[in-house]
Amino acid sequence: MSDGDDETAADSDAAASEDELDVTPDTLNERLDDVESALEDAATEADLDDVESDLDGIESDLESADLPEPDEDDEDADDPREELESRVSDLRDDLESQRGPYASDVVDDVEAARSKLTDTRWTQQGAGEIVDVVAAFADDVNDTLDADVAVDEDESGEEQEAALVAALDAAISAIEDADLDADEDADTIASLLEATDGLESGLEDAQEWDDLETNEQLMAEGFYDVLGHYKDYPPELSALKQWEKRGRVDMILLAKDSLQSEFMQEHCMDALVRMADPEAFEEMHQLAQRRDKTAIKALGRMGDGAEEAVETLIEYVDADSDPGLQKVTLRALGEIGSTEATQTIADKLEMDNDNVRPYVARALGLIGDTRAVEPLSDTLAEDESDTVRAAAAWALRQIGTEDALETAAEYTDERSYLVQHEADLAAAALGDGDADAEAPTA
Repeated sequence: MSDGDDETAADSDAAASEDELDVTPDTLNERLDDVESALEDAATEADLDDVESDLDGIESDLESADLPEPDEDDEDADDPREELESRVSDLRDDLESQRGPYASDVVDDVEAARSKLTDTRWTQQGAGEIVDVVAAFADDVNDTLDADVAVDEDESGEEQEAALVAALDAAISAIEDADLDADEDADTIASLLEATDGLESGLEDAQEWDDLETNEQLMAEGFYDVLGHYKDYPPELSALKQWEKRGRVDMILLAKDSLQSEFMQEHCMDALVRMADPEAFEEMHQLAQRRDKTAIKALGRMGDGAEEAVETLIEYVDADSDPGLQKVTLRALGEIGSTEATQTIADKLEMDNDNVRPYVARALGLIGDTRAVEPLSDTLAEDESDTVRAAAAWALRQIGTEDALETAAEYTDERSYLVQHEADLAAAALGDGDADAEAPTA
């Protein structure tokens, strides 16, 4: 290396050393003072970009700087690095707060309003109010951008919501198409933000379903319309009975969702059991998944209309720790009649609880699957409980094939009256007994 090269390298090292010496808490604070002053004077987005670039440089130097460490033994000692990092962070927050507003802020506000509109359940009054609110916003957008956003005010229900969403989407498109600049179009953006403030506050003030008290909600839905001049106490029960007579499951479910007293909940569930209408399936299935016995009973009464619940109910067949749940589940599965449950139920013929086994046998009889004939025959022959054996004979009669009836009819001389009675009915069904014997009953 030549002498000239040595001098150049030395100068470079000296400059680097000088730069490193300059990166001290004092010099960094001086630079931050300059940034703070520039931030106060910034008038355009370009000015703010320059401030951000300076901040980036200071933050980079701060990360690589060899700053003095506070004395570990002195709890009150200041950490210069921590103080500088905090100041950089505060300046960045001030910088961001000084930017904009942008057209994208307006779009964000409109999208938030659209979500509010679609996610809220409005009362009849509120449904009319939100039309006026969106129409006023559309007028503001049209005036500000010379756009053509229209609101169809003649629609109702779902069509009304779709029309309002379409108007807000059209407003978003108009704003985006305007290609507004944060500096040159600041006044326009400010006007649009004022319009979105009106949109937001208007939707907030419109009447929502949740704003109403329970009795007001029921009144708004016409729940009390079936009551005459004379009302029993409580009137909700009188109305419930009337809607049940009219077969209006929707009104029963409305009352169940709205009236949370244990008294009314019980009456609502009992009504749904009696009505046995698959229209209530979703609600009852959800409750059944939480082991609600009345809901399971209601599903059973729906018959094959509740077949989608079989997979859920099968899980409860093995709930030996809850015989009550097993009994109502077995009955429900029998009434639904899905052969998907046959094997799981048949396996329980050998369970220990002889209070549940009759329900197992009867469930198999209600399903009517011929695959159950053999296990039911074994139960009839071998079970220690006459009640269970009689239930097995009853089940064989319900299955009703010649093989099933012949098996049950073998026990006409049975010592147990319960078993003998079922055997006599089976024999009569085969034509081997008294032709006037009592007809089979479900």
